Amino acid sequence: MREPITIIGAGLGGLVLAGALHRHGLEAVIYEGEASPDARTQGGLLDLHEHSGQRAIRELGLHDAFLRLVRPGEDAKRVVDREGTVLLDRPSDPASGRPEVDRGELRRLLLDSLPSGTIRWGYKVTAVSARTPGFHVVTFANGSSVETALLVGADGAWSRVRPVLSDARPTYSGTCFLELQLAAEDPRAMIAAAVIGRGTLMALAPGQGILAHRNADGSIHTYIAVNRPEAWLVNDPGTAIAKVAALFDDWAPSLQKLIAGSKDLPLVRPIYALPADMTWSRVPGATLLGDAAHIMSPFAGEGANLAMLDGVELARALVAHPGDREGALAVYEGDLFPRSALVADVSAHNLKQFFGPRAPGSVVDLFTTG
Repeated sequence: MREPITIIGAGLGGLVLAGALHRHGLEAVIYEGEASPDARTQGGLLDLHEHSGQRAIRELGLHDAFLRLVRPGEDAKRVVDREGTVLLDRPSDPASGRPEVDRGELRRLLLDSLPSGTIRWGYKVTAVSARTPGFHVVTFANGSSVETALLVGADGAWSRVRPVLSDARPTYSGTCFLELQLAAEDPRAMIAAAVIGRGTLMALAPGQGILAHRNADGSIHTYIAVNRPEAWLVNDPGTAIAKVAALFDDWAPSLQKLIAGSKDLPLVRPIYALPADMTWSRVPGATLLGDAAHIMSPFAGEGANLAMLDGVELARALVAHPGDREGALAVYEGDLFPRSALVADVSAHNLKQFFGPRAPGSVVDLFTTG
């Protein structure tokens, strides 16, 4: 039996890759830095697209289970200005090819589909180095290491595997998110839900905005967006809510109420992106998928979908080229680069529309004219 494929990162893309390989009898091991599947919350809702995220789910044989996770009606969109005036209130489309699911529930579905022992939790990567051509050694913070003939970096924006293939690093987009969670039992949640409406609320103005939706458990997930220097929030998360709230003091009171959260510190999420046209030369025994390969802003709704598609496409290439892993990686990367470049361009364009000088009218145009 060939040595298992080594996957770094148990995000959606890494899980899909491991699951697809398993279905074709190829062994893979995922090393994940977090201590357990529940070490942190997994974000809010995702819309899974027919020809990417949903395709991955179908290839894993999980589509029926996925349909049970779908949140009917959550694809509705409401765009308002800073006064709370509704500029667009688009209802849910029952025939939409982009149904919404809770990211945490989707990840759990993928986790539960893998054989026991596939994931090694608590393995935080500290270094990756080439040993001999085509082989890499991965060293972990717990003192262990593993040598592998096929290393896949599915480890996100600050991938430890990426430097093996490229010296590119994500750059700050100029927009920073403050992520807040309001528990379902919090008295403020009912008020917030009424403002949000059925699906996603987008309250926008040039340089700032409030994006909010409800999670499956009734909690409220809010992202406060501001165009500010990266260090403005990152250096002091403890005062972040107060600093951000001051920027919205002339907004409608109903919208200001969304700038609230739990007793936990808010998550500060600067929006980063790799170059849209990023490529790398073929490096024997290593490749990337998901955010490690093409992190971009979330404003094309494609990040998770692309990661999942990367996973099934990489598995497909490996299955189609038995005994020729380098040929498989060349085919995979040859398709990966133009696919991700196209979406990255759209994502960068949409980010400017959301928080540029014409917001929120530019966002209404996005949803009404495409």
